[in-house]
Amino acid sequence: MTPALPRTDRGRLLLVLALATLVTAFTATVPLLRDWFDLRVYYGSIDAWVHHGGRLYDYRVPGTPYGFTYPPFAAVAMLPMALLGPHAAIAVTLLLNLAALAVILCLLAGSDRRRPGWFGWALIACLLALFEPLRDTVSFGQVNLPLLALVLVDATLLATGRGRLAGAGIGLAAAVKLTPALFIGLLLVARQWRGAAVATAVALAATAVAAGVAPEASRFYWTEALWDTDRVGRLGYVSNQSVQGILARLGEPDRAVWAVAVLLVLGVWALRTRRAVAVADWTAAFALTGLAACLVSPITWVHHLVWLLPSFAVLVRAGRLRVAGVLYAVLCTSVVWLWFDDASGVDGFLGGNTYAWITLGLLLWLPVGQSRPGLRTGSRSTSTTTAAPVPAAPAISPASVQAKSGSSGTAAATAGGGVAGLAGVGGAPSEPTARTFPDDVKPQSSSERASSYTVEPPPS
Repeated sequence: MTPALPRTDRGRLLLVLALATLVTAFTATVPLLRDWFDLRVYYGSIDAWVHHGGRLYDYRVPGTPYGFTYPPFAAVAMLPMALLGPHAAIAVTLLLNLAALAVILCLLAGSDRRRPGWFGWALIACLLALFEPLRDTVSFGQVNLPLLALVLVDATLLATGRGRLAGAGIGLAAAVKLTPALFIGLLLVARQWRGAAVATAVALAATAVAAGVAPEASRFYWTEALWDTDRVGRLGYVSNQSVQGILARLGEPDRAVWAVAVLLVLGVWALRTRRAVAVADWTAAFALTGLAACLVSPITWVHHLVWLLPSFAVLVRAGRLRVAGVLYAVLCTSVVWLWFDDASGVDGFLGGNTYAWITLGLLLWLPVGQSRPGLRTGSRSTSTTTAAPVPAAPAISPASVQAKSGSSGTAAATAGGGVAGLAGVGGAPSEPTARTFPDDVKPQSSSERASSYTVEPPPS
């Protein structure tokens, strides 16, 4: 039996404050926080490159073997960071992530974003603040949220019949990180030739700009760094929740096996997205593409799984609230870290890959073309350039999460979001000559036990 919710504004406010306090205490003390590790990689690399004459891909965070791994255009886009101090960079990154998250909320909720009211948004915000991929994205200082926002802008353009304007967001995202390039494949599957051409042209133009700004770094990345997965981290590390991660933990190093598995995943993705596009369900098509991208990428760290958020929007829209709730709860538990030391055996195979199984299950069974009773459904063919609008459907809107600065010891938890399902509720040196951040061998700040993908686990 579901407990009754307060009916007065005062009661609702007290409930929200109590939940926010509990969530803040949990996120500030329980999870293994990341101490802005990835942001320190970005900041140190830009600082070494711009201010100290270093080469972009030579920089390593002091005390670790890890440096910049993105395409050169990502570094060009981050050049304004060279004007900031380290603490200002943290503040700007946090604000950028929150702004991107707000865009994601609006795009996933669509015209229903006002239906939950402040109370519904606040309740879902408290729940979403616990979502592990979102927590990690913020506390690492990662770029996943802005990229997801860029891609969802194109999804919205297609869903609202403005397909001629789509493609630029996907192209920019693909120029920053390679994984979103699969969304160009979606446009091709959907026969959105103009959008695919725009996305490809934007990605190539951005890459060309980077080559003009940093020719040596571009040559090194595309001929050497791109093919060296050891620069990113161990494939078998438990945080790698991709098909390659599963195979690596099984001790299967054969790339041919991985290639076959990837082809199978892409085959399922193509079939399912074609069905979604046929019924003008662009939210489901983009959600399926995000799932497939996480599976086929050689490395998909836990924080990359923010690409699963559109799938939860689809589940809620289709009325699968219990399924969404169970899967979401599992993704809040950090359960895969129970197999941090040893992911062998049947229990390691099943439990250590839990997030990958969720991703695969959603790819196979995510509802397509379904909506709750009483909502409109699109019916125009998607074979033309402009797609028919999909219904404004109930959707989960993610929340922002807390982040912790290891230097100050302070923690902040910021939450916001909504779900329409609650509408009734209402040749240079490798390091810079000057330090940018203090030495820290491990990116987490609340445990001596390595919990980040960037740290090699201790010997058993």
